[in-house]
Amino acid sequence: MKKLINKTEDIVSEMLEGMVAAHGDLLEKVEGFSILKRKDLSGNKVRLISGGGSGHEPSHGGFVGKGMLDAAIAGEVFTSPTVDQVYKAMEEVHSDAGCLLIIKNYSGDIMNFEMAREMAEAGNLKVEQVVVNDDVAVEDSLYTTGRRGIAGTIFVHKIAGALAEKGADLSDVKRVAEKVISNVRSLGMALDSCIVPAHGEKNFNLAENEVEMGLGIHGEPGIRREQLKSVDEHVEFIVEKILEDIQYNKGDEVAVLLNGLGGTPLMELYIAYRKVEKILADKEINISYKIVGNYMTSLEMPGFSVSLLKLDDETKSLLNCSCDTPALKSY
Repeated sequence: MKKLINKTEDIVSEMLEGMVAAHGDLLEKVEGFSILKRKDLSGNKVRLISGGGSGHEPSHGGFVGKGMLDAAIAGEVFTSPTVDQVYKAMEEVHSDAGCLLIIKNYSGDIMNFEMAREMAEAGNLKVEQVVVNDDVAVEDSLYTTGRRGIAGTIFVHKIAGALAEKGADLSDVKRVAEKVISNVRSLGMALDSCIVPAHGEKNFNLAENEVEMGLGIHGEPGIRREQLKSVDEHVEFIVEKILEDIQYNKGDEVAVLLNGLGGTPLMELYIAYRKVEKILADKEINISYKIVGNYMTSLEMPGFSVSLLKLDDETKSLLNCSCDTPALKSY
């Protein structure tokens, strides 16, 4: 195993230390906890909190800042944050307007975030939650009941964060988050596995000319394994599977996220994006917002995912609001 680390047990703490050192104008770390919070917490706005296992950077700490999250909790690599970490995040950033937990649909995350929410409510904190389940690959997996939450979560952070920044109340921020969840779909593929530092070996194996379609961001099995084809053919399969899952009509507007899993060059991601745009143009589906890059990764896994969000006037307007975070900035 070749990793640019010091000690395996220090990976998360040293990563967070480095993030604060690099982005100290935006972030600060909660002492004694693996939590990054927004440095500027002025105003009595609804607070947005998310998190999950480390290894998916820049998710989730990279989206803490103006117009997105107010706090992010980092579990150990591919491991849910603990209950006390989630509860501490709510204590640190809570306001009278309340907070919204944005949870990806993994069993450990659901259990720990919900237990922390119950503790917070017992302490008279105002808390709501939403669960993101955008992955169209499989209904159930090794870590979930129902669909997994993957890169489409970024759109939930962005749109709910924009509405919270405008001063909307908790019920309205939750409503728009649920609207995004209902309208976003994602699917990914991998050319190879990643290596979890604590294990020191790949968590699954593919033949030299084999790919996994629809895998999860922790390496969970997908739809099928198949021979490596041209990127255009793989993109066609991914986009068609997404479009089969939700009704689109000519003239509809979408947001597109072409997300790298950590080990794929931007050159290849842009080649893939070009095909996504061609497919949607042929179907007369209009792209109103697009981002290409590494936003929810799986350590050094080579591969990518596509997320499509069906937009209406409200979500389109909010998606184009300004934000300022380490991983995503718009003005």
